[in-house]
Amino acid sequence: MPEPLPDGRELAPDPAYGGAWADPPGHLEPASAPVAPACGCGGPGAGAAEGRQPAASGSASDQPTFVYAIGQIDFRFPSLGVEKELAQAVGRVETSGLSDRQTVHSVISQPENRYLARQLCYVLNIQGIDTYLLRPRDPGDVALLVDAVRPDPRPTDLDVVIGLRGPLAPPSLCNGLTLPVVYFDQLYSFDSTELISAIERPEQIPADQFESASYELLSRILSLGDNAGDTDEHRALNYLAVRYQGIYHKTVEAFAANSALSAVEVCDSRLSGARRILDVVLSYTHRHNDVTEKFSVRLDCTEEFPFVVTKLAAYYDR
Repeated sequence: MPEPLPDGRELAPDPAYGGAWADPPGHLEPASAPVAPACGCGGPGAGAAEGRQPAASGSASDQPTFVYAIGQIDFRFPSLGVEKELAQAVGRVETSGLSDRQTVHSVISQPENRYLARQLCYVLNIQGIDTYLLRPRDPGDVALLVDAVRPDPRPTDLDVVIGLRGPLAPPSLCNGLTLPVVYFDQLYSFDSTELISAIERPEQIPADQFESASYELLSRILSLGDNAGDTDEHRALNYLAVRYQGIYHKTVEAFAANSALSAVEVCDSRLSGARRILDVVLSYTHRHNDVTEKFSVRLDCTEEFPFVVTKLAAYYDR
């Protein structure tokens, strides 16, 4: 039978994954705790306790759990048999001078070995912790996973995973590794240096100063506690980190004006109604007089792909 996805749609079972191995979608694990709305937001819906807000026509449990996560992708052997099969494939190619990682990447990148690429388990590691097992919604996207298994990984490598979170994988799927499964629709792999260099630099800001400030902001967002990208708050922050230049420009300007980035907060917007609207608030405190200025950007996180509703502007506590 077709395999049910977390949003109720069906996906034909992939023989490479052992058919329909997932638990029923109703057995989802609860989402991790969201970012605390510490920016003083009030009004209806402020400080919702459970990441996602129920829609007007249903309860929170009826809604799919969207994921917008940032980490690093690695691979695992699901069984001894797959590991031995890969070893045989390695024996048929020239691998002199290659590291183990480079050898695996070289083998699974070859079209004739794509069956091995489908057999491997792909794990998203966030802040040093294995967080999700990844599975493409479109079987053709296994190529994105292969590309994410870089032959020469570096600490600055970043992988952005956008999709739906499903149930915990059974122990038999990945050699006893039991993690939530994310069925991804989109996967981006890049280096943090590439991300920063793609941001348009204000002419009045020196290049080295701009890069330093941008790296610090990106690091702050990625290191926020328990940011697994499966709550609306964390999805909003991760979206801004990789898709919105305005927060980098403002942070660089604040540093140039001798202010420090003192807080990054997420609040429910008073505009939330039928849709899930959040305010991401950045606080900058002057290093000499302790005066704090706040700026916010408003996002719609109702669906799988967040988007900006209102651009970055001055924010005043209510």
